[in-house]
Amino acid sequence: MTVDDVAEAAGVGKATIYRRWASKELLANDAMADLFDMEIPDADTGSIAGDLLGVYRTALAFANSERGLALIRLAVAEANRDPRSAQTYRDLLDRRIELTRDALDRARARGERIRSTADPVVMVEWMAGVFVVRALTGRQMPPPEDAERLADVTLRAILDGWDGSWPHPRPESDLIHREFGNSTNPS
Repeated sequence: MTVDDVAEAAGVGKATIYRRWASKELLANDAMADLFDMEIPDADTGSIAGDLLGVYRTALAFANSERGLALIRLAVAEANRDPRSAQTYRDLLDRRIELTRDALDRARARGERIRSTADPVVMVEWMAGVFVVRALTGRQMPPPEDAERLADVTLRAILDGWDGSWPHPRPESDLIHREFGNSTNPS
């Protein structure tokens, strides 16, 4: 990617690009942060379980895409190389944490029994950690059909009385049992 390419694609002069972004790296960081936000939008389904399930499904679909995996790997590499890139990804996580905090507040306002210990930072970082570890080690990302199983882990940590019941049968996955264990049948 060059600034000339970006300016041409946007139909503006190079100076216009540099007025907004001081460097190609800052432009690329903002583009990647926007892509994450577009690919993994916030969900407001009327229940915290539905919100988590929606976000987890889209996050897993993105992480399993060629573009998503490349972006995760690039984010890890660039955050370790450049402090400005690291700040971009901290900002991205902070935005996701704020969205998660808002989802918890909406759930509490609806009367859902959210534990006082529910921590939006941990909720975001545990899933981000799965993505980073998988990207670093070259292991396959959990597939989107495992979203219910992964959301179940979070719901057990944040909801009083969560029994693991979903409105429809949960898909069973050999991968998720092998990778994360079976919460109902210890192996």
